[in-house]
Amino acid sequence: MRTQSTSNETIEMYLKTIAELGDGGAPVVIARLAERLGISPVSANEMVKRLGEQGLVAHVRYKGVTLTKNGRYIAHNVIRRQRLWERFLVDHLKMEWSGVYEMACRLEHATSNVLAEALSAYLGHPTTCPHGSPIPKSDGSLPLVSTRPLTALRVGEKGCIHSIQPTTTDVYAYLNRYQILPDRNFTVSEIAPMEGPITLDLPSGKVALGRSMAELVWVNV
Repeated sequence: MRTQSTSNETIEMYLKTIAELGDGGAPVVIARLAERLGISPVSANEMVKRLGEQGLVAHVRYKGVTLTKNGRYIAHNVIRRQRLWERFLVDHLKMEWSGVYEMACRLEHATSNVLAEALSAYLGHPTTCPHGSPIPKSDGSLPLVSTRPLTALRVGEKGCIHSIQPTTTDVYAYLNRYQILPDRNFTVSEIAPMEGPITLDLPSGKVALGRSMAELVWVNV
């Protein structure tokens, strides 16, 4: 039998993942949610139904699932705790930028709001995580950021990397290796046809990214 703690952690993970995938409030399809969580679409669909019964999500058939006001509040508070821990791990424990996301995911569930506020104060109330994403405020609100995915750019456009969307440690490590990091300037030098890779000119050299990886890189133009 699952404990109440485990049940709460599961709810938090679902809500946080929906918030991350539906950045800006876009509906998230069940299959994509299941893929991110590493579970079957059937299991994800069953959990979404339960979350809907609790008033935390709204599911529109053939479109996807979105967070309700209450669901968004919970999700953003979980994201706040996680991103504060990321800042602590990188800035104070000097841990690798590419490896802190999954570590912080484990710490977020054991962090009360009181501890989160103490951590924020200790860190000087940071506004972004090491990957460039905004840290939600203590009231659950998330600052709006006007950025675009790298895949929206055309050949010749210049920009600055704003943030890297949540992903796995190996993908973060790959991006880190090629210096695809927040605040790096670039120029799109080539876009291969038929959904081929996007090539960037960076201060460190040329780097080609497949479309699925390029979708994780959000930029200011």
